[in-house]
Amino acid sequence: MIPRIAPFCQTPSWQKQLNNAIRCPTELLRQLKLPNSLLAAAKESARLFPLKVTHSYLARIEKGNINDPLLRQILPLIDEQCPHPDYYTDPVGDLDATPVPGLIHKYRGRALLLATASCGIHCRYCFRRHFPYSNHKSSNNWRQAIEYIQKDPSIHEVILSGGDPLSLSNSKLFRLMDLLEPISHIKRIRIHTRYPIILPDRIDLELSDYLHQHRCKIVTVVHSNHPNELEDQVRDSLKLLNDNGITLLNQSVLLAGVNDSADTLSELSEQLFTCNVLPYYLHQLDKVQGAQHFAVSDTQAKALIKALRDQLPGYLVPKLVRENSGDSAKQPISG
Repeated sequence: MIPRIAPFCQTPSWQKQLNNAIRCPTELLRQLKLPNSLLAAAKESARLFPLKVTHSYLARIEKGNINDPLLRQILPLIDEQCPHPDYYTDPVGDLDATPVPGLIHKYRGRALLLATASCGIHCRYCFRRHFPYSNHKSSNNWRQAIEYIQKDPSIHEVILSGGDPLSLSNSKLFRLMDLLEPISHIKRIRIHTRYPIILPDRIDLELSDYLHQHRCKIVTVVHSNHPNELEDQVRDSLKLLNDNGITLLNQSVLLAGVNDSADTLSELSEQLFTCNVLPYYLHQLDKVQGAQHFAVSDTQAKALIKALRDQLPGYLVPKLVRENSGDSAKQPISG
């Protein structure tokens, strides 16, 4: 068991900030000085998938600019209400790969544990926006998921996902990771999180120190889509992890109106690398119902990657991939 400092009695600042996240479309439009003509659609689309954004992220959005690339990621639009025959509620086949509640096992050697249903921000293109979390809770502190992992020695890496695993308090997150630590065949724990980007205060000393001491190699995969997301506090949170020996990778989603330009993607890679974060994946949009307005064609995506290869060293060019339901791995898109 990893020794830890006893937690403070007071509620951490990041949890207070999370509790104060904006969930009301009227308040969002008011704070960003956006036209009321957006309100009716925002309210209706937020009923389908709730609005949620931290004040930290909101502060990076240009007021009055309806085309701001960060705003586009969080503003509910009327487009979400238009069904599309080629888009689905379970676009990557999660439900068919859930052997026990709270665990998704698709790929050899890796298993994904749904640590929580909660996120710090609701991205409008989220591929799990329709996921029935209430039907897939792992009871008794993840007991069934942990037992499944214990019994399968082929699993060498556990991916903590959700929701966002860093929505858990330190005490709950550490309890989960303490359950994984004694399983000898687990070599790595990968944490998929957007918190360093959307609420950098979440990355505190207690968390970074704990991760540094864990027996398993810890890899943190953050999710940034645009260079405007990488303000000074974000850089500080990433530095805290990096200084404690945590491997940092980034995965982005290619989104129309957000980052579908070579200059934007190039600048994102450059800025990530100054934070010691290596560009990892550029995902083609998962075809989740309600997100079709974010789609970028494969032809355009391939052209963007070609342009990035012309501008950047190879290690700064993310791999363009797609996740298909039923495939044994993410599929590279080459061209």
